[in-house]
Amino acid sequence: MRFYLDEHLSPCIAEIARGLDLDVVSALELGQRRLTDRAQLELAAQEDRCLVTLDRDFVSLTVRFLQNHQPHNGVLLVPTSLPSAHFSGIAQALRRYADSHADTPMAYVIDYLH
Repeated sequence: MRFYLDEHLSPCIAEIARGLDLDVVSALELGQRRLTDRAQLELAAQEDRCLVTLDRDFVSLTVRFLQNHQPHNGVLLVPTSLPSAHFSGIAQALRRYADSHADTPMAYVIDYLH
């Protein structure tokens, strides 16, 4: 499973997650700052990555992508119980998610990290 962190999540999370043998990139690492939510989701889909975000707007955007048959590779929402500054906690949650959903097709999936 491949992940794309939107611009609201620190690239430190991506760095820690790569140390856990995950394929994770950050919008900020890639210079993708200030893209619209739609553009972020399109970029993640083009790169066959599941978008990881704090932004609940991606729920309604996912519905629109489904209705329009646009490519989509899933959205993982970071819950408020997992502070965005808890970099290692988010990276470890991504590792657990990848391990438990390795065979899950992610198209149009919206889920929460635990």
